[in-house]
Amino acid sequence: MKKRRSFFAYLFWAVLIVGGGTYLLRSFFPKGKTIEKSDLESAAATPTPVFNKEGEVTFVKKGQPFKKIEVEIAENEAERDKGLMFRSYLPDSVGMLFIFEQPDNHSFWMKNTSIPLDIIYVGPDKKIISIAENTQPYSEESIPPYGLVQYVVEVNAGFTKQNNIQSGDVISF
Repeated sequence: MKKRRSFFAYLFWAVLIVGGGTYLLRSFFPKGKTIEKSDLESAAATPTPVFNKEGEVTFVKKGQPFKKIEVEIAENEAERDKGLMFRSYLPDSVGMLFIFEQPDNHSFWMKNTSIPLDIIYVGPDKKIISIAENTQPYSEESIPPYGLVQYVVEVNAGFTKQNNIQSGDVISF
């Protein structure tokens, strides 16, 4: 009788541990997104990039600088294509500045980007045209600007609201 009770106790704990582990693992994946085997293999094969300061962007409102961030700069096609993909963390007051040769309707997406971002679209005059706040991680949906842009700044989701950054403000770098 004691052996039978001991067996059921072990079985109970094993089921509890496996079930709890499964529940915890589910919380690491976005809801509504099916994780494909190729996604897992790609993520495992890609090392997590580390932030490398390449410059600074200052936000200016009515001629007065009010917020400065450190940025990585994406100024060629390969760097722009990769952007902030495969990052599991982005420190506060840090972002990425995308520089395009010509103003155009440069749309962005969040494929392979695991952190939500604010995407700040900036015209050739360095004036903020539009902001896409709190973008959905892993989304392949196009996120267009509302006008021709030559620069884009990506920062952590909530950054623009927290720092009162709005369309019409200006950036300098």
